[in-house]
Amino acid sequence: MEIQINPNDHNLLPPADWAAEIEKLNEKLNAERDRHLRTLADFKNYRRRIEHDGNKFAGEAIRKIFLLLLDIIDDMEKALKWTNENERPLAGGVKMIYQKLLALLEKEDVRPFESVGKKFDPEIHDAVGVVKRKGVEQGTIIDDLRRGYFWKKELLRPAQVRIAE
Repeated sequence: MEIQINPNDHNLLPPADWAAEIEKLNEKLNAERDRHLRTLADFKNYRRRIEHDGNKFAGEAIRKIFLLLLDIIDDMEKALKWTNENERPLAGGVKMIYQKLLALLEKEDVRPFESVGKKFDPEIHDAVGVVKRKGVEQGTIIDDLRRGYFWKKELLRPAQVRIAE
């Protein structure tokens, strides 16, 4: 009876040099360990990137909601500005809702900033008009048509202002 040995099954035979075999297995083990550590690092980076992107998308969604609320606050400010004596009970209710909205936004670190009397800053102001005003330095903000807001020290919405010519 003849024993056939497959040339690909040379690993089944005992190695001739045990030290060389151990060295070869150690190299394979180190290569696998390095591959494992690289994969683990890649996964950690992936998870960090996903978390960052998720926070970014959530922040943008919250920003959009805040901007919608600011439009409602603008409308309430206009309504309160133009109420007359006959509408005082209604105005009181609107003012209460207005104050609740402002408190809610303040709790979320959304804060209005003052512009009137300050120098125009294109980073936080949108100039929508120019007015000739004697005794006022050119570039000074005369009035704001729409208040500007910061959210966590970042500009949420620029103020729309008229400036002195």
